[in-house]
Amino acid sequence: MTPGVSEVDLWSRAIDDDAIAFGRVFEMHADRVFGHSLRLTQSAADADDVTALVFLEAWRRRKAVPVIDGSIIGWLLVTANYTARNLARSMRRHRLAMSKLPLLVDEPDPTSAVDHRIDAAANDIGVMVAFSSLSRHDQDVLALCVLEELSLAHAAHALRVPIGTVKSRLSRAKARLARAVRESSVQANAVLEGTS
Repeated sequence: MTPGVSEVDLWSRAIDDDAIAFGRVFEMHADRVFGHSLRLTQSAADADDVTALVFLEAWRRRKAVPVIDGSIIGWLLVTANYTARNLARSMRRHRLAMSKLPLLVDEPDPTSAVDHRIDAAANDIGVMVAFSSLSRHDQDVLALCVLEELSLAHAAHALRVPIGTVKSRLSRAKARLARAVRESSVQANAVLEGTS
């Protein structure tokens, strides 16, 4: 970024159809949006897709994107949440459709490789499953305040709710996430014991 040019100035130029200014804003936030998307999707390819869609939507809706505390990062992260949810829904539909197709050949039993991968990723999967089981409000407030470490004020502005609402949602969301992680760990252990 050119010294002395703020994100607010760049975004103002982007609103006026300056693609170069938009590109600079993209460079400022692409890594952070990608990292957030990767946490949501657990796949680099899917995180790339989510990041691309977020910035496409930012360009398409640039006149309506709010600048909060001199940045559009809050809007980008919330949009990444919505985009990742839509991608997950689409993938579930695809898996359901594919599961209805007949199998053509028997595959060798991949049990040992699967066991190794499950053991290596059990904690990450448990947290991911627990996070995905939370409501949209819980996911949004945890993503902004905990994962991305935005201030309560910034999160409140991005979510368009009062700070007090963010505080209470965050407290309840943390408690629900902890409970969901414990429950998913119990379920994962039961599944693993059942397959031994």
